[in-house]
Amino acid sequence: MKKLHKSRKQKMVAGVCGGIAEYFNIDPTLVRLGFVALSCLAGGGLLVYIIAAIIIPYEEDA
Repeated sequence: MKKLHKSRKQKMVAGVCGGIAEYFNIDPTLVRLGFVALSCLAGGGLLVYIIAAIIIPYEEDA
């Protein structure tokens, strides 16, 4: 079963976008652009990112 986690490999700030991209098996750049668009259009993207960075755990080391 897949679990949502912050990525240590695709990390730019906190690994949230990389983790979401790995979970949905898409390019992390698309997720990052989505967060930027959400921040510019609705103004809530930064708040959502900060909350996600606090709540989502890092991936387990194998």
